[in-house]
Amino acid sequence: MALSFRSRVEHASYPLLERLARVPRAVSLGLLAVVLVAGVLAPRPWGGIAFALVAVVLGWFLFLTWERLRLPERLMRGAVLLLALAVAVVRIVPA
Repeated sequence: MALSFRSRVEHASYPLLERLARVPRAVSLGLLAVVLVAGVLAPRPWGGIAFALVAVVLGWFLFLTWERLRLPERLMRGAVLLLALAVAVVRIVPA
């Protein structure tokens, strides 16, 4: 029996999530803060790439937790993901 796309992504994500769980929470939040500050302070295409990286990670986490979330949680996390994507596009695309 073939696994669904969700199951394949969950199985592929498991080793990385295990490693992330072993990292102290302050280190992972600090790394996120560094990438966000780099996204704000870096010149145009690089800042957008930093925000796109944050959006990819947020989207990955949202995908993995989607079935366990209730509607308000889905809406809030989706809004944060859309905000990160919008900032990335604004920082990448020239005015």
